[in-house]
Amino acid sequence: MSVAMSEHHDITHLLTPFFDRQLIIPFLEFLSGKEIYKEEHILKAKTELLMGTKMVDAVLEIYDSIGKKSPEELLEKKQAIIAEYMEREQAISIKLWLLSRNFRKKKTSIWIWRHCTENCRRTPWTLCTNSITMGQAAIRHWNYQQAIQFLELYGALAPSSDKYSMSVIWGTMACHILNQTWDPALEDLKRLRAIIDQNAATANPLQSLQQRTWLIHWGLFVYFNHPKGRDLLIDHCLVSDQQYLNAIQTQCPHILRYLSVAVIANKRRRNVMKDLVKIIEQESYAYKDPITEFVSCLFVDYDFDGAQRKLKRTSWRTRALIFEIFCRIHQVISIEMLLAEKLNMVPDQAEQWIVNLIRDARMDAKIDSRRVTC
Repeated sequence: MSVAMSEHHDITHLLTPFFDRQLIIPFLEFLSGKEIYKEEHILKAKTELLMGTKMVDAVLEIYDSIGKKSPEELLEKKQAIIAEYMEREQAISIKLWLLSRNFRKKKTSIWIWRHCTENCRRTPWTLCTNSITMGQAAIRHWNYQQAIQFLELYGALAPSSDKYSMSVIWGTMACHILNQTWDPALEDLKRLRAIIDQNAATANPLQSLQQRTWLIHWGLFVYFNHPKGRDLLIDHCLVSDQQYLNAIQTQCPHILRYLSVAVIANKRRRNVMKDLVKIIEQESYAYKDPITEFVSCLFVDYDFDGAQRKLKRTSWRTRALIFEIFCRIHQVISIEMLLAEKLNMVPDQAEQWIVNLIRDARMDAKIDSRRVTC
């Protein structure tokens, strides 16, 4: 696929409105590695993104990487941010940091309340307020592990009805994503999903829709990095809850790209392919890309040439799907004249690939070596 075509199919501009600034950085780093855009454009976008934050070190690194001298005002801003952070940390004292570390070991809010009363000479609520302040400061300084400690401490001290309790979970999920700790990130995802669903009966419907849309987008990091992620994406957005499917159809049909990949790559979830095809057809007026068009070509139009063209660099799984659907409508298949072309493989390679597929999938098929058919 050409660079121009890759740029045409890039949907970063559709995804980024649903992410905080720190979570957009991985997208830019991914694009940099793919060489879809000029590196100078990527660095410019990253600089503009970071300039609105307190992540000055990252901006300084960009200037160093391109061999430019860092602006004096940027260096002054860095010193001011460091001074502000140190002043706040000293005001809150080291006891809060130790408390957050001990909490992660104790895992009990009762211990926290007793410790606050007996040793810290502060009310638990004062420490609660301070912990979220320090958590926010740690995030702005890219210290995500420390941010998690403070935010989890806040979550233990604050009542579930607290107005910041949900924001704290969003914050810890972002930190786990940026730290690439996928098990706790998945737990945060599940907690947010439960809260959104629980509040749906009394919350503003538009607010619930927006929250579900954001959760779907943030969840992409988890869905495609956690070992169970793709199954969960299918369950969350296609099987168990119509509300999340409604969010995709009304707010973000581009998520169908990721949902399609999850279904295609998961041969154990073939039972949902019919539902996926139906949704792709319904939303084709609003969104389509080579992946959703591949599904339509293969399962709606039975256009094998079209399916092969949509995904020039076909994977093992997409080849298996083409082969399976082709076999459904043909009793005898010429490997040399038809199948090798459909699979984008030379005949000998296609024959060996089919042998392995028949053996591994235990298919009721055989190869006639004299006729070069199967």
